[in-house]
Amino acid sequence: MALTRSFKDTVKERAIRDRAFRVGLLEEAVAALLRDDLETGKILLRDYVNATVGFEQLAVATHKNPKSLMRMLSVEGNPRADNLFSVIAALQKSEGIALGVHASS
Repeated sequence: MALTRSFKDTVKERAIRDRAFRVGLLEEAVAALLRDDLETGKILLRDYVNATVGFEQLAVATHKNPKSLMRMLSVEGNPRADNLFSVIAALQKSEGIALGVHASS
């Protein structure tokens, strides 16, 4: 059975109307990275970017080429830590939040 709407469109529409969803998506992306799940973290960051600021605006904020950012957050991408943290910092600023780390046992 075929889906009537693309996943990307569904995520974008929800992100537009639901700030908590957007913030949760960004939080989950960073949490995945901290759990050493780079693939999931990159996919979630890419979904977040596509649903919110877009790669052109992110490129301006990070002083990076939009195609480089797209490659970096692709399944095959292998971002350097400084580039990844630059992206996360720009996304936090765009969303108006500050993510933090809390230790748990």
